[in-house]
Amino acid sequence: MSRRARLLNWWLRHVEKPSLARMNVDDLDRVRRRFEFQARLLFPLPRGLASRWTVRAGMDSLDIGPETGPRLLYLHGGGYVFGSPRTHKGLAGRLVARSGIGAVVPDYPLAPEHPFPAAPEAALRLYRDMVADGPVILAGDSAGGGLALALLAQICADPTLPQPAATLLLSPWTDLTLSGESFVTNAEAEVLLPVGGIVESRDEYLAGADPADPLASPLFADLRGAGPVHIWAGDREILRDDSRRLAERLRAQNVETRLTEEHDLVHAWPLFPCWLLPEAEMTLDQMADAIRAALP
Repeated sequence: MSRRARLLNWWLRHVEKPSLARMNVDDLDRVRRRFEFQARLLFPLPRGLASRWTVRAGMDSLDIGPETGPRLLYLHGGGYVFGSPRTHKGLAGRLVARSGIGAVVPDYPLAPEHPFPAAPEAALRLYRDMVADGPVILAGDSAGGGLALALLAQICADPTLPQPAATLLLSPWTDLTLSGESFVTNAEAEVLLPVGGIVESRDEYLAGADPADPLASPLFADLRGAGPVHIWAGDREILRDDSRRLAERLRAQNVETRLTEEHDLVHAWPLFPCWLLPEAEMTLDQMADAIRAALP
């Protein structure tokens, strides 16, 4: 573990995590503005990489890099209540720069304005639009990773839809029942996500829906027939067991699965640039290798 990773963990634990713990749904606008401001400073688009706003399947989307050929559909994290293409364009852009394929980052509907199942329904509409033009790689972090899996479950249920070439997940939130053991055992070790904030985001997103619904908690979904799935998670995250149990379930369904678990790295760490976290670059290289291996 690098010295910069240890310093980042200290800052997150003592500054960001307490700040997030103090916020609630009444502060949601402030949370969104704060994350957007931080992203402009910390997670910019790589220099020289072209991007443009488009409307796809009724959603504003940020297109990054090449406009033709295979595309990366990147679904951002943020607990289903915040985040946007602007907060995650840096991460998606670094994958574009490494893999050579273009990316689409949609501004999918967020709760509480648009509760479940608005997000998975919008993701399916967008996938139908994109896959008509060529192969698609699915990717997402945190809630966006869970959304990518919910989309994958819908694809598996529709034999008319081609499978994504691969699915790449960073610290995915796969179980909204919050039944993973690490949700309790890693509550203190986790450097970023407060338990209370996760519960509150979940409740805003579900708006009374069943958290065990496979479309909300794709850990319980039928994913037989899915293409390769690659998962990255940290061993001290409260969502660690969402990834471990997902990998077990996918393998039991004969889905090609690779789980990479890193020690003491922050939730969805590739979001951070190299100057803050060298380990992020290593994982982005692994993701780009997975993209290249999945495409002809």
